[in-house]
Amino acid sequence: MPEAKARTRREAPAADALVRFVAGVDEAGRGPLAGPVAVAAVILDPSKPRIRGLDDSKKLTHAKREALYEKIVERALSYSIVMVMSDEIDRINIFQATMTGMCRALAGLTPSAHEAWIDGNALPRDLPCAGRAIIGGDALEPAISAASILAKVTRDRWMVELDRQHPGYGFAEHKGYGTPAHLAALQRLGPCPHHRRSFAPVKILVDQGVLF
Repeated sequence: MPEAKARTRREAPAADALVRFVAGVDEAGRGPLAGPVAVAAVILDPSKPRIRGLDDSKKLTHAKREALYEKIVERALSYSIVMVMSDEIDRINIFQATMTGMCRALAGLTPSAHEAWIDGNALPRDLPCAGRAIIGGDALEPAISAASILAKVTRDRWMVELDRQHPGYGFAEHKGYGTPAHLAALQRLGPCPHHRRSFAPVKILVDQGVLF
């Protein structure tokens, strides 16, 4: 499956020297044993109607996230979604992979952001703009909520497709998280190429020579 590319909404409107674009940034998929971590950056369009119902994606139902995804894509001034794959996560660790994904997502925005508001308590060192870390920002700032939803929906769709390619693990249901059903499938089938071999339950099987 090809890596998702950064995507942008449209060209910037006529620039106003006083206009500053603020991007919300969030990720989905730091904890799973398989699949990528998805990172999204979103600049909401102040000229468009406010998107009602934005919230931390984890607090929303699947149907609500899907509906909001379409509204965000339609109304955002700019958005970018990137996937950092499991092999890169294994090489540089999940924290650095998330930080790297944030920089890539921000770099994919057109127009570029003057400032990034990032969910959490850490900022990447190589941000292409000014940044502010906001703990719980995905429930506080609409732009971060929008990024949270784009990242979550994109990753969930990716995991459903991965389930078709590698049946038996239940990726469509648990999205790669370490549920009892997933752990049982790992014991039965061994890791597939999209499992994170640096994560303990998978690493133990790899060290034991249980390969897909």
